[in-house]
Amino acid sequence: MTTNQKSRTTARDEILSAVKVITQERQAKSFKLEEVLILMKSRETTYKESTIRTHITSRCCANSPNHHGSVYNDYERIGKGLYRLI
Repeated sequence: MTTNQKSRTTARDEILSAVKVITQERQAKSFKLEEVLILMKSRETTYKESTIRTHITSRCCANSPNHHGSVYNDYERIGKGLYRLI
């Protein structure tokens, strides 16, 4: 890889990074879905909003129904649009 090429991160990696920044000073480690969307947009993510939403609300949410081949237990839903980093 040349110095001009940027290594591609996964949507999950970028989302986890954003969530960690958002929750770093919060004792409960909770965050709103909209906060993640705003931060990732400001970081010029290449992922679509729908991809980010799907990862947070379904694919990476421990207490959501399993509708995907690969799932992760990164977050849990604690309210409407409100999640907590596990």
